[in-house]
Amino acid sequence: MSTLELRPLAPLDLTGHSFGRPQRSGALTMVPVFAAPYPGIAAPRGGIKLSRVEGYGRVVLSNPGASGVAIVPLHLGYIQDGAQNHALCRSAFLAPGQELLFPDACCVQASQGGYLAERDQWFFVLPVELRAAALDLRGVENYSKLWPAITALNARYGLAPRGHLEQVLTGHRAVLTQYQSRLELVPGQSGALFFVGDRLAGVEIAPDPRYFAELWMALVCFAYGAAAWHAAGPELTTAPYEGVSTVEDVRDALVADRRSVAAEVADWLAASDWETRDLVEEERFLDLRLSTVVSDQVAGQLVTDDSRLVYASLYSRALAV
Repeated sequence: MSTLELRPLAPLDLTGHSFGRPQRSGALTMVPVFAAPYPGIAAPRGGIKLSRVEGYGRVVLSNPGASGVAIVPLHLGYIQDGAQNHALCRSAFLAPGQELLFPDACCVQASQGGYLAERDQWFFVLPVELRAAALDLRGVENYSKLWPAITALNARYGLAPRGHLEQVLTGHRAVLTQYQSRLELVPGQSGALFFVGDRLAGVEIAPDPRYFAELWMALVCFAYGAAAWHAAGPELTTAPYEGVSTVEDVRDALVADRRSVAAEVADWLAASDWETRDLVEEERFLDLRLSTVVSDQVAGQLVTDDSRLVYASLYSRALAV
């Protein structure tokens, strides 16, 4: 799908990136993105460790490696049974051996005591409906600051209106995790475009395929899968082909379906109202620059090295609660 273009997303420069065949499950469509790997970046599982929580809303992460800078995924969060769950409002760099305090993290589980520990941890990325609010609250040191948005999200989903994100992430984890197999991670894939319905919901670009593979479940199941599940209803269904009786019929139907989906996605992308006005630089690490996107339509953060895009996590503000 080399005909897909992201011109409405300037100044996001995707020179050197290519696009694969769109995949769809229910209301969620994913377009794989490929690019040459950017060296020297630690993957999330090995390069980012939760060291401790120094009180509610104060999360300490570390990079235990001897080499490789870690780029903390935007809106990374941690879940653990019987402990307080947290998410970050921003990205950051972690040098090898560095430990970094995030004093502006947010609790995503209201009225529940306890601290995070290593046992039974798993990480997620905030649902796309919460990400604009979280980014706007970066730098604000108030552990309960995201509870109003979480409460609104739960109400939208028909759940108890309270600041407990686990009602979505763990309460419906079984159905949400189906997206990681219904949408296939393609070998060599280092990013993706995500559509919810006919709307471009997010663009996620990683430094290399390993980094993206380790972030895949957190993105497809929780960041975008939750919104797609809600849009499509509680059941993920696949409509069977009608009027096919032979292997050749099935093959022809698949080819026609793929062409139809590709054309549809190209139209959605062309009609996207994303427009970025400016980038605000937040921090630097050697030649890497971390910047925040400023726009009424799209939000997020990205990392560049000179003119090359290294990492990006951008999403539509239109889906915000």
